[in-house]
Amino acid sequence: MQLLIIEDDAKTADFVKRGFEQAGWQCTIAPDGETGLSYASTTSFDAIVTDIMLPKMNGIALLKRLRANGCHTPAVVLSALGSVESKIAGLEAGGDDYLAKPFSIAELVARVQTVLRRAAPQAAAHVATTLKAADLEMDLVRHQVTRGERKIRLQPLEYQLLEYLLRNQGRVVTKATVMQHVWDYDAGTMTNVVEACVCRLRDKIDKDEAVKLIHTVRGFGYVLENQA
Repeated sequence: MQLLIIEDDAKTADFVKRGFEQAGWQCTIAPDGETGLSYASTTSFDAIVTDIMLPKMNGIALLKRLRANGCHTPAVVLSALGSVESKIAGLEAGGDDYLAKPFSIAELVARVQTVLRRAAPQAAAHVATTLKAADLEMDLVRHQVTRGERKIRLQPLEYQLLEYLLRNQGRVVTKATVMQHVWDYDAGTMTNVVEACVCRLRDKIDKDEAVKLIHTVRGFGYVLENQA
C-alpha cells in the first residue's frame, strides 16, 4: 500500500512514516502543499495524510484542487487545528476523516484503514487489474508481464520499476523520483542503481522489438510511451 504524507514538520512526517511502515505501508513525504499536489496528481497512492497549515499551499486548497481535478484518493486530515469549524472545513474541502494533533499513530493508521474500507466498494469498479502500453501488458493480480505473445520474466525490483513507469505512462520521471518511489530511498549518488535497473528492464522489454517503449530523456530521466 502506498501512502502520501504531506507534512512540513520533519519530525511529525518521520513519525507518521515510521508508524505506517511498521504496518506494512510504503510512504512518500511531501514537505509542502505544492509538492503534495504534484505527487498526488502524477503518482498513484492508496491514501493521503495531509496537514492543513502547509507552506506554498495549505491543506484546504490542496484538497479542493485534488477533488476538482478528479482525484478521489482517500485522504485523512491531520492538523493542530482542532476546532469544530476547522474539522468541518477540512471535511467539506474533500477530506474523508480528520484527526487533531497531538495524536496516536495507532489511531491514525486505524482511521486510514477505515476510510479505505469505506471507499473500497465505490473504488472497486474503477480499479484496473492490468496496465497496458502498446502491446505491453502487466497483470497486477497474477504479477505477469507480456509483450505481444512473449512472456517476460522480471525480478521484483524490475517489476516495481515497470509498474511505476506504466502508472506514469507518458510522463517523464526523474532518477530521484524513481529512487524514492521504487527503492524508497533518497537519490544522492545512487542514481547509477536506477540506470542499471532501467538498462536491464529495457533489454527485457524492448530488445528485438520494432517499437521501443522505454526512452531516456537526457538531462531529465525516463519516460515509457509509444513514440511510433
